[in-house]
Amino acid sequence: QLQLVESGGGLVQPGGSLRLSCVVSGFTLDDYAIGWFRQAPGKEREGVSCISSSGGSTNYGGVALGRFTISRDNAKNTVYLQMNNLKPEDTAVYFCAADTITTRQDMCAVRLWGYEYWGQGTQVTVSS
Repeated sequence: QLQLVESGGGLVQPGGSLRLSCVVSGFTLDDYAIGWFRQAPGKEREGVSCISSSGGSTNYGGVALGRFTISRDNAKNTVYLQMNNLKPEDTAVYFCAADTITTRQDMCAVRLWGYEYWGQGTQVTVSS
């Protein structure tokens, strides 16, 4: 059974940092590209970042450029999202997901379609 479990969310002040974790089971990080997404109340889910199944390629959505960094630890089957300089508009539920459509190991895409398996999400609240 393929599973993804996010953790690391919480309440942080504007300008602060958080590191989210996505632990996968039932497959390895070499099998699928992994993406991070977020959804704020009343808004559509949007792509944040992704890392290819080779681990060698990453992409970022506009909301993440210059502030967020995606990485992974194969030994721990974990993908991380380091978020710095957080803003109130970053408040959302953050999800990780596995892309079962992209077959090239050196590619990943920050888009919703093709991500078949999703975690339950972790809440990030940025507020003073």
